[in-house]
Amino acid sequence: MLKKITLLLAMVFVMTNSALADPDKLATLRKGALNKEVKAPPIPRVYNDDKRQVRSYPEQPPTIPHQIRNYQIDLNTNRCMFCHSRKAIEESQAPAISITHYMDREGQFLATVSPRRYFCTQCHISQNKVKDLVPNSFVDIDAILQQKSKK
Repeated sequence: MLKKITLLLAMVFVMTNSALADPDKLATLRKGALNKEVKAPPIPRVYNDDKRQVRSYPEQPPTIPHQIRNYQIDLNTNRCMFCHSRKAIEESQAPAISITHYMDREGQFLATVSPRRYFCTQCHISQNKVKDLVPNSFVDIDAILQQKSKK
């Protein structure tokens, strides 16, 4: 057992030293530029078409299909509720927030949005038009079911 631990520590030591010796050889999302100043990429454009995006899995929070830059969401104001509250949806035609946002931890319904669901951007995000940084092999369940039905 002691030999295995010693061998493992020696391997970690060698790998760490070789990585520190030449940081440009490390595989990173920054293209190996760990010790160089790199110009920041431009801020990507946000999808702003007001069309609901398809969800990848059943309990996925919906994405925000519009620009939210400079929206105030703090203890005093929640800009999202100007359009998505139960009172505002008739005029705004925006989808109402889920009834689950009015429930507390014990499942009791509240008159207002639950404090734990008040900060919308904890779960809901805008979508940017960007290329994937890492390969993604995710397959939606509908695509899997469709493939199986063809067989």
